[in-house]
Amino acid sequence: YFINKYRVGGLIFFQGGPVCQAILTNRFQERSRVPLLIAMDGEWGLAMRLDSTINYPKQMTLGAIQNDALIYQMGYDIGLQCKRLGIHVNFAPVADVNNNPSNPVIHFRSLGEDPLNVARKSQKYAEGLYDAGIIATAKHFPGHGDTDTDSHYSLPVINHSLARLDTVELFPFRYMIERGLPAVMAAHLSIPALDTSENLASSLSPLVIDSLLKQKMKFRGLVFTDALNMKGVSQYYKPGDAELKAFMAGNDILLMPGDVPKAIAAIRKEIKKGNISESELDARCRKVLFAKAWAGLNHYQPVKTDSLYRDLNLPAYHALKRQLIANSVTVVKNKQQILPLFHLENYSIASLSIGNGKPDEFSSTLCLYTTVDNYFISKDAGKDEFDSIKARLSRYNTLIISIQETSPWASKKYGISKQTLEFLADPGFAGLSVLCVFANPYSLSQIRNIDSYDGLIVSYEDGNENLELTAQAIFGAIPVSGKLP
Repeated sequence: YFINKYRVGGLIFFQGGPVCQAILTNRFQERSRVPLLIAMDGEWGLAMRLDSTINYPKQMTLGAIQNDALIYQMGYDIGLQCKRLGIHVNFAPVADVNNNPSNPVIHFRSLGEDPLNVARKSQKYAEGLYDAGIIATAKHFPGHGDTDTDSHYSLPVINHSLARLDTVELFPFRYMIERGLPAVMAAHLSIPALDTSENLASSLSPLVIDSLLKQKMKFRGLVFTDALNMKGVSQYYKPGDAELKAFMAGNDILLMPGDVPKAIAAIRKEIKKGNISESELDARCRKVLFAKAWAGLNHYQPVKTDSLYRDLNLPAYHALKRQLIANSVTVVKNKQQILPLFHLENYSIASLSIGNGKPDEFSSTLCLYTTVDNYFISKDAGKDEFDSIKARLSRYNTLIISIQETSPWASKKYGISKQTLEFLADPGFAGLSVLCVFANPYSLSQIRNIDSYDGLIVSYEDGNENLELTAQAIFGAIPVSGKLP
């Protein structure tokens, strides 16, 4: 209906499987007089939205990697996968500097707290996408990293000075714009230092989009709004009004408008009044058409579903994922250089996995190197069970504890239970101890007496590859180069 009657310019997909999406894309493209721009949030690859595809490391994990060439290759591989599926725009990378540990929406989606590290890695990711023929979109301009509110549900306020915004939040965007960034997504934020208008999201502000982004920062690429149905906008403006304000602010593409007919009617009304020039409308449309041509839509071909799963899961893609994970493993503490463990005849080793209480890839990989007695306990186990484990571990001289079954979200306390934290604060172990945290690095702030451990390893996520490669690192089978981002 929207394609036939209102000739929308593009579509964004959110969930499903690759074959289903390919079939739908072909159907929608067939009905559109002008080929549609197809977009997706693929921050950690297609798996962010689709099953049966590769789940690359989250951006906080990537922030630990010291070899930025790997980030470029990941962007390129994700770009090839997007291209194969008929996607032209990836709403990635996240260029927000996450300097608020309580951020409820960005957090692990950011490359970290250092503006330069975020800028460099965002640029490499974008270059990879671009070289594969995909429009990379840095988000969320002018910076969503220092918020304690989720703009999906309300309008976050950032009360920083212009000087602070310039050196932190804006830095990655300026860095990328100077190097040819093709697209930006505007955030729904209230930033009084940029615009004092009450309840006006930065995405709807001419001072932010036109004056700052386009004029001062000289950005010439596509400007997308964040989704206009998010509460950061929709709770203050009715459908039609929000889209009109977004257009007049300087945005080129209005993402997920609340009401397409009302949006078109509102913009048309202002053109008739002379408040919007037809030449300005034409210029925005021309910019979008050029982007479609660059993405190959002037030679549109339907997505082939034959061998689609195979093409999206090539062995080389999986091999790169392992490289990324291996290069992210971070040794945060290594007292008297006990890691990696050598002279294994001197060690009597126990491994305790705190998670779902079942055998895992971490413990099985440890056993490939030497004799290790493995213990497993549920993170929801009671105090009596943890006390029983303590007694059984006392006969070993080396203990490796792994924290698994975690959550990336601060709001969920990173999936680490109160019982687990109480045990970690006092494991009652007198020998050498190594703690492996398969969780968001901000989770370390919850662990009391963390300095009592001789070794501390952060592996960011608890996928099977993370478990396996961290176990290899403990015995020196792979080099360790990650740094906390």
